[in-house]
Amino acid sequence: MTELDEGETSATLDFTLNGEKRSVAVASNMTLLGVLRNDFDCHGVRASCERGVCGACTVLVDDVPVASCSTFAFAVDGKVVETVEGLAAPDGTLSPQQQAFAECGGCQCGYCTSGMLMVATGLLRHEPKPDRGIIREWISSNTCRCTGYEMILESVERAAELTARGCGRGEEA
Repeated sequence: MTELDEGETSATLDFTLNGEKRSVAVASNMTLLGVLRNDFDCHGVRASCERGVCGACTVLVDDVPVASCSTFAFAVDGKVVETVEGLAAPDGTLSPQQQAFAECGGCQCGYCTSGMLMVATGLLRHEPKPDRGIIREWISSNTCRCTGYEMILESVERAAELTARGCGRGEEA
């Protein structure tokens, strides 16, 4: 649990994290990134720029991708938060997005991968059949220093295909 400094005000935050109801006391200035990593061991949510510009810390809040490093924790009270830890099935079977990124080489060093997966997940929930222009627009919020984005674009296209076919979580297309 995040410890409060003397004199800090706190509030109880109630939200759903990866399908489970959660409650935690947070300081008024605590970021969602800090709460996810420190209180719930969601270390797939990367701490990188801590200014909301690189996308490594992207999570979904009510199906909308947000930079958790620049989102105050109290902003998710009563909401649904999803991290990369929640994408796979409980038995570890990959989601369509994870499966597609693995098949298409959508990750190199892996640092941006969790954020890219969350953006892809949000995109496919809003637009199940995105064209390349829409995919480019959505992933533009995330920085990748390794792939040149081509394999990421292919991965999101493949994830859309797998999702449309009802595949994923280990099923073959």
